[in-house]
Amino acid sequence: MALFAIVPAAGLSRRMGQPKLVMDLAGKTVIERLLTTLSHPAITETVVVFRQGDSDLSEALSSLPFSGVNPSSRIYTVQPEVDPPDMRTSVEYGLEAVRSRHSPQPDDGWLLIPADHPVLDHDVLAELIEAWQTTDEEILIPRHGGKSGHPTFFRWSTANRLAEMPDDKGLNWLRTAPGIRVRELPVSSDSILLDLDTPEDYQRILLRAESTDRRTDQP
Repeated sequence: MALFAIVPAAGLSRRMGQPKLVMDLAGKTVIERLLTTLSHPAITETVVVFRQGDSDLSEALSSLPFSGVNPSSRIYTVQPEVDPPDMRTSVEYGLEAVRSRHSPQPDDGWLLIPADHPVLDHDVLAELIEAWQTTDEEILIPRHGGKSGHPTFFRWSTANRLAEMPDDKGLNWLRTAPGIRVRELPVSSDSILLDLDTPEDYQRILLRAESTDRRTDQP
C-alpha cells in the first residue's frame, strides 16, 4: 500500500510575527526538520502546499538536499493560483496533486501533518506507520496525555468523502462521518502535540530540538 504525506504550509504566521517555517531551530529550519522526519521509506511522496507569495519558504524548499536525506523520498510542492484560505483547502489541493500524479487505490493511505510540527519524533512516526500498515480502520489518530495530535492517517477512500463535507466543517468531520472507523493509538511522546504558533512556542520547541540533537549526536 502506498502512503502519501500532506503538509499544509500556507499559513500567514500572524501570531509568530515572522515567517515561522523558515525560522532556525538549532541549525535547521522548521520546514527542514519536519521534512527530514518524513523521509521514511514507507512514505511514497510528501506534498507541501504553500502560498504563491511565500518567497522565503519557496527558497528554503528549493535549497534543501532532499536526496541526501533519503534517496527513496520524494518532495512535491504545490502553490495554488489562489492562496488556500484554510487547512481544509490546502489538504484538498494536496490530495488532488496526489490523485493526478499517482492514481492511488482505495486502500492506499495519506497522512496529514501541518508544517509547524517540526519536532515530531522519528520513532513515533515509525510506530504509527507500522500500526497503520496493519490496521483495518479508515483513520488512525495518535494520542498522548488524553489529547489527539499529528500526524493523522487516513485511508485513501476517505479522500473521496471530502465532497460530502459541509462547507462550514473542517477535516475533523471525517472522524464522525458515517461508515468511517477510527482507531486511536496512544504514543509515549508528546511531540505529536508540539506545534509552533507563538514566540513562546518557539522557545519551548527550540529547547526540544537542541535536546534531541544532543541525544542523536551521542556515540
